[in-house]
Amino acid sequence: MKQFEALNSKQSPSLSNWLTFLLPSLAGVLLFVTPVVSEDGLTIPVAILAGMLKSILAGDLIAIITSVVVFTGLMTIVTKLFSPKLIYQNAFLSELFDVSPIWFLVRMAGMAFVLFSFFKAGPEMIHSGVTGGLVLNDLMPTLFAVFIFAGLLLPLLMNFGLLELFGTLLTRVMRPVFGLPGRGAIDCIASWLGDGSVGILLTSKQYETGHYTQREAAVIGTTFSAVSITFSLVVIAQVGLEHMFVPFYLTVCVAGVVAAIIVPKLPPLSRKKDLFITGEPRVEDDEIIPEGHNSMSWGLRMALQKASRIGSLMQVAIDGVKNATEMVFGVLPVVMGIGTVALIIAEYTPLFNILGAPFVPLLELLRIPEAELASTTMVVGFADMFVPSILASSIESEMTRFVIAALSLTQLIYLSEVGALLLGSKVPVTIIELFIIFILRTLVTLPVIAGMAHMFF
Repeated sequence: MKQFEALNSKQSPSLSNWLTFLLPSLAGVLLFVTPVVSEDGLTIPVAILAGMLKSILAGDLIAIITSVVVFTGLMTIVTKLFSPKLIYQNAFLSELFDVSPIWFLVRMAGMAFVLFSFFKAGPEMIHSGVTGGLVLNDLMPTLFAVFIFAGLLLPLLMNFGLLELFGTLLTRVMRPVFGLPGRGAIDCIASWLGDGSVGILLTSKQYETGHYTQREAAVIGTTFSAVSITFSLVVIAQVGLEHMFVPFYLTVCVAGVVAAIIVPKLPPLSRKKDLFITGEPRVEDDEIIPEGHNSMSWGLRMALQKASRIGSLMQVAIDGVKNATEMVFGVLPVVMGIGTVALIIAEYTPLFNILGAPFVPLLELLRIPEAELASTTMVVGFADMFVPSILASSIESEMTRFVIAALSLTQLIYLSEVGALLLGSKVPVTIIELFIIFILRTLVTLPVIAGMAHMFF
């Protein structure tokens, strides 16, 4: 096949190919998915590194974060008003600072809120310790530290063939269990090990290039663009349960699989057509392992081919810096903006109480303590994934905090990132469909999470 010319059936992989695949991939697995014992219990090495960075920067971290959010806002204004060639001639800078009107407003809100909160100026409802002050002082430092190391080290997982290997190994699972092509596993793994936005970008690109049908793209984009391990670490830290990271992430994975099986069989996803972007139907499965290979041998072949395409370690390092920059400068202002607004609404209006009220009987049926307080977090996650955990941090029951944190990850569709990326891509979903999927995922995963929570508490 053309894409494997560098390692065809007549050419054995070199020792260099093997080492390029194995060493970085094993390092990535060690850093991102290997549990280690720390003072607070089990965690992962990336979390330890993030904690060290927070300690080192302790006195200056809030000022650094404020500067980052303000700088992003000012550069976005400059880009919109003056269209500088320096930015528009650089694809990376253009993507970072040339945002859509709605995200421009979100960044402006984030810049205003971070200044109010840092200087404790303006309306108290913005900078108080339960709204903007909470986001800036409690949430953002953890995010900043995790984003730095996650971004810099993600290429260890993404660039050296690990995803290609596991994607091929899961081919025989994806089609019979989920009704999806095996390559969809790559999108899922990229999300779980890296970042949900990576999975969505992969899904959109493969839909545009004719590898996914409308149904497959919509299902994968809304079901398998899962929250990453590093984001999960941020959420569990926010509710003060870092020592339970392993059972917590196990719960998220189990509930996510259950949702992946059930939700695509319900409208609106079940009504999506099996047509490619060109309007043509899928005729047959084009994912066939060549004769003479099994899943493992073909997966290794793909992984080694990926490794053989690495141009230089310098380029890999540059990719890591870009990842970290995109996360820090792109995500932090959004979290500050949407997170503060959501907390203001939660603190000063009854909106989330009203929307969450129908969940009280269900939470009581599932024997979740402090059900009324927990109900206020059920719907707010549609705006931003972090807000439910912020609200949950004031709840006394560890079980309830565990359930809320896990649910916020399995709900998956949050407008500050995943939802916005889906709406901005060619994946065929609307904002109304996203909200319906969000509610369905909540109803499906909540009983699973509650059941597992009762096993751990």
